[in-house]
Amino acid sequence: MHLIEELQPYKSLSIIGMEKNTGKTTCLNYLLHQFKEKNRKIAITSIGIDGEQTDLVTQTQKPEIEIFEGMGFVTSEYFYHKKKLTAEIIDISQRSTSHGRLVFAKAITSGKVILSGPNTTVWLKQVMEQLYAQDFDFVITDGALSRKSLASPTLSESLILTTGAVLTPVLSELVRKTKFAYQLAQIEEFKTNLKAEIENFETGIYALTENEYIDLKIPSSLLLDAYKNELFIHGNTLYVTGIITNSLLNTLKIHKEVKNTTLVAKDFTKIFVDKDVLNHYLRAGGKLKVLNKNKLVAICVNPVSPQGSHIDSKKLVEALQKEIEVPVYDVKQFSHCS
Repeated sequence: MHLIEELQPYKSLSIIGMEKNTGKTTCLNYLLHQFKEKNRKIAITSIGIDGEQTDLVTQTQKPEIEIFEGMGFVTSEYFYHKKKLTAEIIDISQRSTSHGRLVFAKAITSGKVILSGPNTTVWLKQVMEQLYAQDFDFVITDGALSRKSLASPTLSESLILTTGAVLTPVLSELVRKTKFAYQLAQIEEFKTNLKAEIENFETGIYALTENEYIDLKIPSSLLLDAYKNELFIHGNTLYVTGIITNSLLNTLKIHKEVKNTTLVAKDFTKIFVDKDVLNHYLRAGGKLKVLNKNKLVAICVNPVSPQGSHIDSKKLVEALQKEIEVPVYDVKQFSHCS
């Protein structure tokens, strides 16, 4: 099946990079070119900033985002004024980011844009709903595996994960790292009738019972050691709104209650642990689940890193496909191994 066809059943997509320079923008541009030939009404936004010519962190050259006539986009005022196309403004948000209010616009001509979107999950959800109300029927969110972002890219129905040689120039190691990310994306969803109430929480750790949630007044999982004696006062199911770390799992795995513990992450993009640490926690009897699980439809690869390392594209796609049960693509080569 062609990559664009994998997305046919869905109305939203997040493209999530395992690291900068894993080919996220290349994948996005490829899909936008493909969608240009379809009848679906596409809109795009981003968590954070994407589409700039030079990466603001690594100072490496990046492909710009090219959108086409009729497509919608959401970006901040600052970057809206830098667009290289003609557009019609549909709406402007009342809230502001660090780069100004969000501008909802529709492209009149094809051209290039820098995306800078909402920075919290609640706001991203509102932006998506507003785009649907404006008659767009497919929304793409540019996201990332990030320790800093409060916005969750897994609000989308479908996900594409991008990986590449920037993580490591060693094929076997890249396959191992990508396979682990894939496995995290398969973590079982935690079923609760509290989901609608708690999924928008941005900070804190909560104890969950069948019918209520209790704020444990622990500001961050990074401060857990100072509060470890208060963790299980209200039960053994803990919902962490921030990131899951090695330190957190190491604290839990030696606790006397670990065999009865269920740790719930907001989604797999909030899990930043080593495979060995996770396995030790699970072998000790602990459970790890996610509040939001979405459909990972494909993995896209970038076999070249900005530092100059290169992995053979065909070998990379084939090696990953042996280990992963979703299609693997190098969109630059238009290759797919099934």
